[in-house]
Amino acid sequence: MAPIPTPSAQPDDAPEAYVGLDSTSAELLARERGWTTVRALPPGSIITMEFLAGRLNFEVDNDIVTRCWKG
Repeated sequence: MAPIPTPSAQPDDAPEAYVGLDSTSAELLARERGWTTVRALPPGSIITMEFLAGRLNFEVDNDIVTRCWKG
């Protein structure tokens, strides 16, 4: 039987800390803090809602992060 994969570690980080940053700075900071996947989305994007440990999502409007959430 194949081993059960271990989920990615999730950084102990506050998503609201990224709101107000420009998208490039926010992504660099998120990667420095250990996020393995960083996803920038325009407002109102249709996305799947599966939770992925280690992923940080940014809603970006005019190059500014307006919302941020884990997964």
